[in-house]
Amino acid sequence: MKAIIIYLISIALLCFSYNSMAATTEYYKCVTDRGTIFSEFPCGSRAIKHKIQVTDPDLQAPKNFVKELNELERLQIIRNIEAEIRSYKYRLDILSRNRDRAQYQQEQRLNRILSDKEAKQISKDIKKQLKAINKQYGRDVKSVKKKLAKLEKKLARYN
Repeated sequence: MKAIIIYLISIALLCFSYNSMAATTEYYKCVTDRGTIFSEFPCGSRAIKHKIQVTDPDLQAPKNFVKELNELERLQIIRNIEAEIRSYKYRLDILSRNRDRAQYQQEQRLNRILSDKEAKQISKDIKKQLKAINKQYGRDVKSVKKKLAKLEKKLARYN
């Protein structure tokens, strides 16, 4: 019995040492009632096969890795700024649509008027509302355009 256990351990060690020299190693993962099991062989019908890629230990890192990292960081910053610019442009479109919708609703109130007296009163109120809508729209657009210009200037520094 002891000889069989020693034999199995030596075979396992040989298999592991052989696999460590290979470029890829495969193993199986099984989740059972008792927990997760990792094995060289499928341990059930629902075993998931995984591969481990082994790289060459003599592979040298690039000598100018700082430059490469800086370039990657610069590209990431550019992507983030461009995404933020798209976001602000989209926000401008939404503001414009909301203003147009509010103006349309105010103008539609005139079509539902019954008397001239009410028409004059509502017309006055509509002009007041439209003025407030345009004023708020102007403030919002100015704020967004200011942020957009700032981002475009920042993007120009990285390009």
